[in-house]
Amino acid sequence: MSPRRGSDLAVDIVISNYNYGSFLIDAVESACRQTYPNVNVVVVDDGSTDDSRERLRDYEDRVEIVSKENGGQASALNAGLARCHGDLVMFLDADDVLRPWAAGRVAEEFSTDPNLARVQFRMAFVDATGHPTGQTEPSEHQRAPTGDLRHAELAFPFDLPWIAGGGTAFRTEPLRTIFPIPERDYPRCGADWYVVHLMALLGEAGYVDEVCADYRLHGRNGYARQDQQLDLQQVRHSIAYSAPTKAALARLADQVGLERPERILSMSDLANRLISLRLEPQTHPIRDDNVFGLLADSVRAARRRFDVSWPMKVVFVGWFVAVAVSPRPLVRRLGELLWFPTARRGWINRLLGRLRRESVGRAPARSA
Repeated sequence: MSPRRGSDLAVDIVISNYNYGSFLIDAVESACRQTYPNVNVVVVDDGSTDDSRERLRDYEDRVEIVSKENGGQASALNAGLARCHGDLVMFLDADDVLRPWAAGRVAEEFSTDPNLARVQFRMAFVDATGHPTGQTEPSEHQRAPTGDLRHAELAFPFDLPWIAGGGTAFRTEPLRTIFPIPERDYPRCGADWYVVHLMALLGEAGYVDEVCADYRLHGRNGYARQDQQLDLQQVRHSIAYSAPTKAALARLADQVGLERPERILSMSDLANRLISLRLEPQTHPIRDDNVFGLLADSVRAARRRFDVSWPMKVVFVGWFVAVAVSPRPLVRRLGELLWFPTARRGWINRLLGRLRRESVGRAPARSA
């Protein structure tokens, strides 16, 4: 099958909203102002109790509005995809904003290769008023991996640089094969974990190395923090999202006939669990976890990381050992150094970047 031109690909932009009325119109306007001509906008209001629905009345003739009872992010995305008829889908949280060229850039990328199932792009962090913080996701020393990532996704999911759903576009046909998202597993948030990671098993990944959206930091984010302080509640949210995602990856791999490890391990998930266990063991959510077991699994997980050099693997395991034996105040600081690149000195980030290998997939990233 020959690739289609970018302008031939219809793009659906699904905006999910729950009580983000103060930000919602910025998101809707950003979707409506796309310079790409073949765009359809769907707004799903997930039972908001603020003024969101009143604000949407001015857009009834420009976008499709779906009003439903509150059911959480997974429920909203399920309702949104049911209204999509195009070739590509972009999911946008109501507190984020697309740059005008976003749909065109991803359509162009998809048009170059019919094997692409998802295309990620860089997001810039802005504050509640829309002013840039100077940070991006992925961070400056990282690039989202491209190509065939099936082996990497099953060997070490969540460890590859990945971007929340607002920074990823999907090809609709394979996306429908993993929908509906199981709402019981993601009752409030975390549905983008399911979508982004499972799609890695259904096609190749592309990347536009250009900022195509703004991720707004306002204190109520479910994915990123405005400050550089470790939030144990957010750490435990990640633990909660990773467990059903690993199980879903295993089921999908078996369904499509992919070889996988008996146990799917992720260093980032193990790190979150060790931080949680060390900081507040009495409320840690996984009863069977213990420090020695997590250390042993960290070594197993490090050995699987074919995307990094052996010195980097030693750094990883060294971090786990340090967290295992350090007093609690230092555990918190070690967690912040792990999860917040800007908390580290610039030369450390540059060194860590060199210790990574160039690519884990087959195809190189292409700059827009």
